[in-house]
Amino acid sequence: MGENFKVLNNGVKIPSIGFGTYKSGSDEETAKIVKYALETGYRQIDTASFYGNEVGIGNGIKESKVNREDIFLVTKLWNDDHGYEKTMEAFNKSLESLQVEYIDLYLVHWPNKLNNETWKAFEELYESGKVKAIGVCNFKQGHLEELIKNAKIKPMVNQVEMHPTNQKKELVEYCDKNEIQLIAWSPIMRGKIFENELMMSLSQKYKKSIAQIVLRWHTQRGIIPIPKSANECRIKENLDIFDFEISKDDMMKIDLLDEGYDASVTGVPENTTYFEVIK
Repeated sequence: MGENFKVLNNGVKIPSIGFGTYKSGSDEETAKIVKYALETGYRQIDTASFYGNEVGIGNGIKESKVNREDIFLVTKLWNDDHGYEKTMEAFNKSLESLQVEYIDLYLVHWPNKLNNETWKAFEELYESGKVKAIGVCNFKQGHLEELIKNAKIKPMVNQVEMHPTNQKKELVEYCDKNEIQLIAWSPIMRGKIFENELMMSLSQKYKKSIAQIVLRWHTQRGIIPIPKSANECRIKENLDIFDFEISKDDMMKIDLLDEGYDASVTGVPENTTYFEVIK
């Protein structure tokens, strides 16, 4: 597998690129797209109970004929389901919807005041073997520090919005130091990066698409991107990023695109019980 996987702090292997499924359409459309992604070579599928597509994901996995043990399946706990009992109920519902016996990575979707109770449930699920790895999404450094202070098991992953103009360098440094693997959602800025002049020139230089340049930039930084697409050509293209390397100079040029803002707070859904923890 070479560089096509990373190793989490508990020794579990996770593919270096994942397939995002937010707003993937109906169950039928989702199943079709997941089946195609798996047959193309993706081995990490990312979903969430909030996406409402877990049944479609499960169907796609079954229809693909790819062995379950070869698939790294990720889902998330939604904001309404925090607390020990609710977490357990929500997890079992996800398991049923996905039609699987275990989840490879279970994530807390957003920070919440009930994180400690929730995390106890996560730790139990992990220790029981129903989950191979546990982690969080959209956590800032303060949220992580607060969680780790009371945790028996440290999060293995933090999934956050990340792309060339929102690089979260301090968070990257903190997570590296604490052996927490970062996963980037919205890694190609919902396509906005395609208008960038530097990216256009690098695309010509490396004879790769702008999306491929950005995804490769992520993996060379040790970040796992989870691009999403419904277009079969782009799905295939996004996976084809391990046959070239961006030079140090060009990596630094992309690094300079960082605008130093954290968009994750503005991206909080309206009905969330998100809470701020000051660094």
